[in-house]
Amino acid sequence: MAGGRCPGRYQNEEIAVSASPVVIAGAGPVGCLLALYLAKRDVPVLLLEKEAELPVDLRASTFHPPSLEMIADLGFGIIDQMLEQGLVADRYQYRDRRNGDVASFDMSLIADSTRYPFRLQLEQYEFTRLVVPVLEQLECAEVRFSSEVTGFSQSDSGVAVEVSSGDKLETVQGAFLVSAEGARSSIRKAADIDYLGFTYDEKFLVVSTPYPFEDVFDDLSWVNYVSDPDEWCVILRTEKIWRVLFPTTPDNVDDEALLLSDAFIQERLHHLWNKDGDYEIGHRTLYNVNQRVAETYFKGRVLLAGDACHINNPLGGMGMNGGLHDANNLGEKLVRIMRDGEDHKPLFELYNRQRRDLAVRFVQDHTIANKKLMEATDEQTQNARQKMLMESAADREKAKAFLLERAMINCVRDSLAVA
Repeated sequence: MAGGRCPGRYQNEEIAVSASPVVIAGAGPVGCLLALYLAKRDVPVLLLEKEAELPVDLRASTFHPPSLEMIADLGFGIIDQMLEQGLVADRYQYRDRRNGDVASFDMSLIADSTRYPFRLQLEQYEFTRLVVPVLEQLECAEVRFSSEVTGFSQSDSGVAVEVSSGDKLETVQGAFLVSAEGARSSIRKAADIDYLGFTYDEKFLVVSTPYPFEDVFDDLSWVNYVSDPDEWCVILRTEKIWRVLFPTTPDNVDDEALLLSDAFIQERLHHLWNKDGDYEIGHRTLYNVNQRVAETYFKGRVLLAGDACHINNPLGGMGMNGGLHDANNLGEKLVRIMRDGEDHKPLFELYNRQRRDLAVRFVQDHTIANKKLMEATDEQTQNARQKMLMESAADREKAKAFLLERAMINCVRDSLAVA
């Protein structure tokens, strides 16, 4: 194991709290990053995943520059494997479908602000597939699948975590419990932490297809936001396939069935590009669009990270990335507590100030504004939007300022500046 001998394991309930693990629920990108951050630094960690294996689903696929830096700092060659597997998007575009105007932002402009001046397009589950095998080799880490947190109780000295594994129920003694379970976090609910915000009436339809849009659209980048008075959309390429996101407004279950049907999807894709014959359709997903932030990111020794404490619409790719930034921030504080003996409460309060306030002020505001810009249907608003974007892209200083915001570099800096 890198860094020396693990100071203790949790394998029986009589073990001292100082040797008890940080228990993390959820082996998605956030839980995996936090687990590896801790285990690398000799902090014992137990990572629990309720599914029998790592989930594979059509979710986040964009890693922003600060996230890539944090992953690189984890070591173990993970960033190299991601760069080899993923698709480097060193520019992205805002396109006006009516008149063909394209505002193209070149991310090389921020090369003096980051080691990775690009967005890496890679399915989020590929990251977890790289991290878990590393964790399984580290003395300070244990990963358990088919293991779900069903309850907990906490005291001044630790957390007793109830874990269900099939028909087996056991209690694991932990120093702290972290929910990285996602937006439906049962731990957040059990801790009686409110999830403040709202849900849009719209649902987003995400469809994947191998059709080579880059061959039919002139100078198409790998990430594109397309305005249209009839139907805006997002077109982005992952390392495997093109994804297209459409807004929809279903009223009932029958409407949702129609939106997921071959006929409807073929119609929308042909509206995007009217090719001969049917499109080959891969995945299709219809999901709710939320803007929510937990009222607090911790209660006692129970903490939240990622979608468990904030969720937003996906325009701009800030959801998963914000969760990775939570994990990195929280990991640093847990190391100071677990390894260096610092008091946990002041550090958790700092985590709350740095990450929750940022989620409210930056991520929520930006993603709401992104959506409003994309969905405007009146010609005057659309023209003003595209004019602003074209002027920003054409001016080096404006473009750089725009990229520092959208690449989440400013928000990470602002977070760390909070005392």
